[in-house]
Amino acid sequence: MREFIMLLFVLVALAVPVAALASGTPTATSTANQICKLAQTSMGATLFAQTYATNASKADAFGKCVSKNAATAKQDVSNASKTCTSQQADPNFAATHGGKTFEQFYGNNTSKGKGSAANAFGKCVSQAVSKSVAAQAKTLTTAAKSCKAALKASATDFAAKYGTGRDAFGKCVAATSKTK
Repeated sequence: MREFIMLLFVLVALAVPVAALASGTPTATSTANQICKLAQTSMGATLFAQTYATNASKADAFGKCVSKNAATAKQDVSNASKTCTSQQADPNFAATHGGKTFEQFYGNNTSKGKGSAANAFGKCVSQAVSKSVAAQAKTLTTAAKSCKAALKASATDFAAKYGTGRDAFGKCVAATSKTK
């Protein structure tokens, strides 16, 4: 009996994340991964590793990027969800979206058995998060390029401002991206 209860508990615990993924709404982790993938692509592997890696082999760059962007990603998902909830409740939504309801505007007919309304909220959040992710990746890339130029212009000034440790370049990118 005890084993059955434990098995049931495990199955329920596994079902919750699967249900969350089925809704199509992005998570903070998936959003942070997207930010880092886009940043890595636009920066290039060397600049990306220089920005985020903290070990000698620079093998931890992607994980460090995800960790550093997790809070921002969580906020992105929260903001997108609030925006979509507001849009969904807006009685004038159709008037500003070509006569389409929220479900018609964001939904599609690919969901099984529930029609277009089944995935409208998730699609709305995904679109809002995607825009935010692209903007953040661009900001990080611009900041990294600025830091690379600053380091090249004067290593002494760069070291005085950001230090000489393995994370000096990352400190520069973090500080510069906040001002952009």
